[in-house]
Amino acid sequence: MSDLTQQFRDFASEAGADLVGIAGMDRFTDWPAETSPLSIFPDAAAVVAIGRRITRGTLRGSEEGTNFNTYSSFGYNWLDGEFLALTIFECVEFLEDRRWEAAPLFPFPPEASPQGIAVRPDAPAPNVYPNFAHVAVACGLGEIGINGDLLTPQFGPRQRIQLILTDAPLLPDPIFEGEICRQCMACADSCPLGAVNTDELDELTIAGKTMRIARIDYDKCRVCQNGACPNRYHASGKPDRLGAVCNRTCVDALEAKGAVSNTFNNPFRTRAPWGIDRTGELVELPVKPMTPQAGEEEA
Repeated sequence: MSDLTQQFRDFASEAGADLVGIAGMDRFTDWPAETSPLSIFPDAAAVVAIGRRITRGTLRGSEEGTNFNTYSSFGYNWLDGEFLALTIFECVEFLEDRRWEAAPLFPFPPEASPQGIAVRPDAPAPNVYPNFAHVAVACGLGEIGINGDLLTPQFGPRQRIQLILTDAPLLPDPIFEGEICRQCMACADSCPLGAVNTDELDELTIAGKTMRIARIDYDKCRVCQNGACPNRYHASGKPDRLGAVCNRTCVDALEAKGAVSNTFNNPFRTRAPWGIDRTGELVELPVKPMTPQAGEEEA
């Protein structure tokens, strides 16, 4: 590993990063111009995905159904807009202090583009924003699970990601080759709105890695009262589901199956989760707390 790459990783960790993944630009040459990092910084040498964890306790009030503001603040608004943003900015300063240009990106939803007029015949219209979860996969941080969200071997779905495009010659990470999602379909079973359809799975290939993903009805997610939040950047963006019952169920399942390294003394879930259907009525969900399976606790 080059001295610059190691120095950057060490600094990012000191600045609060829990996850750092690096991709060379060759991993994005087949991406559409409307969502490609190359459209934003054509001379970039690397894309860096930096993540900070959503602490498990941030989900506790949502899991109990008694406090949702803790997650919306510490797990979404403040984590994305302040804590992680500061980490990203300090990492940008680190690179630019060493005379390498670094362009920070926040996760504006690509569904809201375009929002302007193309300035050249060969240029996409502004604003260009890639799918951050897909970029994170290209940077070697993990995979997209059945639930459609980024899963990492450290935290499962519990992280926020922001990006840096830079001309610094940072060495890339390998694509993650392990398996995090066990395709247990517990995320789908736990959704009171039936928004996660696993009857027919789609395939997604990123940088040679192929993943199977459920078909998500995001219109149902937009009216979810089970811990989902509206997209904080734009109404047309996909709602945030990381605190919803589907992803809380994923947290419980991955911990029980030994699929994540950030583990705890006590299980996340000790009773069946609560659920509210599309009419606003409480319903019983066919999901039980997961228990560690033999041979998987130390996987």
